[in-house]
Amino acid sequence: QVQLVESGGGLVQAGDSLRLSCAASGRTFSGYVMGWFRQAPGKEREFVSAISRSGGNTYYADSVKGRFTISRDNAKNMVYLQLSSLKPEDTAGYYCAGKTAELVLSSPTGYNYWGQGTQVTVAS
Repeated sequence: QVQLVESGGGLVQAGDSLRLSCAASGRTFSGYVMGWFRQAPGKEREFVSAISRSGGNTYYADSVKGRFTISRDNAKNMVYLQLSSLKPEDTAGYYCAGKTAELVLSSPTGYNYWGQGTQVTVAS
């Protein structure tokens, strides 16, 4: 069992930056591929980014590539998402998730563990 807790969301202006954090507790954190998803009201949950167990491989949705950066610190059981050049369309609840297999990372299906989410609101 892995518990995930996100933090770092808030209300910012377009063009600003935020860093989201996800703290993991429970079983061996380094054994999990970690992902970030987001969900806006009335929309489906969508993939944002993922990172391999070691942190050596990272994956991004086209909509955030070049603006967002995912990282992890296995010694601290933390995963981060640096959000830069934020746009109003980035407004959503952001969720941290973990899975064991490094397959089909862009689908929410297969992620075994989820946090409660942190809200990011970008004003124009």
